Amino acid sequence: MKRTSLKVLFVMTFFIQMIAAQAQQAPIVSKYDYHDAFAPSFYTKNGTETRSASGQPGPKYWQNRADYQLTAQLNEATNEIVGSEILNYTNNSPDALSFLWMHLDQNAFKADSRGNAIIGLSGSRGGAKGERVDGGFNIKSVSMLYTINGKTSEKELLFTIVDTRMQIQLPQELKANGASAKIKITFSYISPKYGSDRTGVLDTKNGKIFTIAQWYPRMCVYDDVRGWNTNPYIGAEFYLEYGDFDVAITAPASHIVVCSGELLNPADVYTAEQQKRWSQAKQSDQTVMIRTAEEVTNPSSRPGGKSLLTWKFKIKNARDVSWASSSSFIIDAAKINLPSGKKSLAISAYPVESSGDKAWSRSTEYTKTSIENYSKRWFEYPYPAATNVAGNEGGMEYPGIVFCEWTAKGEGLWGVTDHEFGHSWFPMIVGSNERIFAWMDEGFNTFINSLSSQDFNKGEYKAPKENMNQSGVFLTDPKLETMMSTPDNMKEESIGLLCYYKPGTGLTMLREQILGEKRFDYAFRTYIARWAFKHPTPDDFFRTMENAGGEDLNWFWRGWFQNNWRLDQGIRKVKYTKNDPTKGAVVTIDNLEKMAMPVVMEFKTKSGKVSRTTLPVEVWMRNASWTFKPGIFEEIESITIDPDHAFPDYNPANNMWTAGKSELEKDVILDSYLGTFSSKQIPIKLTFTEENDALVGTATGQGPITLEPIGKDRFAYAAYGIELQFNEAKTEVTLKQGAEILFTREK
Repeated sequence: MKRTSLKVLFVMTFFIQMIAAQAQQAPIVSKYDYHDAFAPSFYTKNGTETRSASGQPGPKYWQNRADYQLTAQLNEATNEIVGSEILNYTNNSPDALSFLWMHLDQNAFKADSRGNAIIGLSGSRGGAKGERVDGGFNIKSVSMLYTINGKTSEKELLFTIVDTRMQIQLPQELKANGASAKIKITFSYISPKYGSDRTGVLDTKNGKIFTIAQWYPRMCVYDDVRGWNTNPYIGAEFYLEYGDFDVAITAPASHIVVCSGELLNPADVYTAEQQKRWSQAKQSDQTVMIRTAEEVTNPSSRPGGKSLLTWKFKIKNARDVSWASSSSFIIDAAKINLPSGKKSLAISAYPVESSGDKAWSRSTEYTKTSIENYSKRWFEYPYPAATNVAGNEGGMEYPGIVFCEWTAKGEGLWGVTDHEFGHSWFPMIVGSNERIFAWMDEGFNTFINSLSSQDFNKGEYKAPKENMNQSGVFLTDPKLETMMSTPDNMKEESIGLLCYYKPGTGLTMLREQILGEKRFDYAFRTYIARWAFKHPTPDDFFRTMENAGGEDLNWFWRGWFQNNWRLDQGIRKVKYTKNDPTKGAVVTIDNLEKMAMPVVMEFKTKSGKVSRTTLPVEVWMRNASWTFKPGIFEEIESITIDPDHAFPDYNPANNMWTAGKSELEKDVILDSYLGTFSSKQIPIKLTFTEENDALVGTATGQGPITLEPIGKDRFAYAAYGIELQFNEAKTEVTLKQGAEILFTREK
């Protein structure tokens, strides 16, 4: 109120309109606009009955369900998979559905697919690496199953295939709120040797390794956000419904098959000795060999008398299922101890080329430790097994099973194993839309991986502390897309930065520099628990972190996630009060770019003392520069902004002030400016006093304002564009605010 009334003072009498019209703020010397950074309108919609404003599922949240009975038969010679699917689809939505959409992701390997069409001459992770393969699904039949009086009958359904999607037209609407339909599909396809680094066939000296994924028609998600999610498969990953899976895989009897979930018939597919070892592994914290390297070429290591064996698996409440099959597999396993007292089983499958104490022979140890760690920190692992398979994928994740590079060793094998099993939480448990928001699984996973690596084996593979000053240079490069871009809308070389690295480091900053570990961990666990086996959006995450963490983080989401803003904090001025170090230091810092962050400063004095001052992000809520007293009353040797390099300040050159090298500003001695001045032009007096080491001006009938020195004998109140220029003798002062008014010192 008082500051507003001051302006009234200087628009009195006949100067009112002229001065007000010409008044203007001081020139902006920074790109920072606190109105943008702290704008209140980050969220574009209110909470709904399905998604609460607090970030949790609303009272009427719903999602549909897809349960599968799947069969597959592997032809080792031709790389063909012949399969059948019985889908039980439940429509829990409030909408009646007259058609269904399904993913046919193998169609990406058709010669005329959209995915192939967008592969540039320099190549891509996508596609089949130039292999000429007769790829894509051969959909042999689609029908609806009916059960009438205990008898099942089929009715053929019309379907349309568009690239990697299939629309099934229903004979009548599938009613809302719980109605279900049973669909039968028969299909086959030829697996590419390299399937976009997610599925494939690897040749080894003891046989092919088939790592099989995206192998059956999968339901598209129908949700309360977009309805049918039918984005084509041209590179980005997946968004799938949850359900239970019963799987039967028939392969040559020489093969061992591993799959998502629990093996139901070990007595049919393992030898008596291997069954005994299997039982031992379920009770052992140490790795137990089920099939050794020496036994791989021994025919007696496989059951005799049959040319084919059928392996049966079951997994519940999962969003997908994948499997692998090979005659070359070494198999080992160990139990996983879960916080509730339940057990799971860590399994590794790899060829003799991958074995060794510095390579895949530690895979089960890595798998077990990774799953146990994440279960303790965040949310208990829900599946009966966790299987690591050596394949020709760099690393790819599915519920209960992952495929990792067969040549990986040591730290590289730990890293890829821990990363792919970290995906058990994002997106296998927390089922976000990877195809649109890849940062919600890859970035979150990258973050939890950083903590897991610190924990593993007393930091055996602990990464060095991140230098965010250096990382900020490329993470906030103006030429980059934003994190909120879809991965298909990014340059392929940007995906690693924007979907993995940048969101991962963002969560580290949020945990270590903004919320603190305790508040962050509680909020992050709350997010996982709220959205386990559900479909969160970015808003659900942002709102949960704010509500459970008790902090308005709009400025953080806006700067780091929604926009590609840069951070540049700098030291502008350092001085001593009255030019005397014993009276205290005064420091001015600037925020020079669009992003806001808290400020951490380290002070070293000439006596050797070291101290730190932390300023909250709120200092930038209405300021582009900030002047403060750090409470130091001796000569300063150096001042450093962000001494730990924990923030993405891309221009650290202005983060350091050093005595003798950097300028020490002279403090203005105010004694000669003090007193009362009057004017012949207007009936007002100005009185200047010193308060808190600053010049304070008071006009007749008005409240005081604090004036900032801006040059020789010049002071300003920038909020209203007011400048005061004293003459050298300090007998006169000219008020400038559009017009000029002269005041003379009273005797």
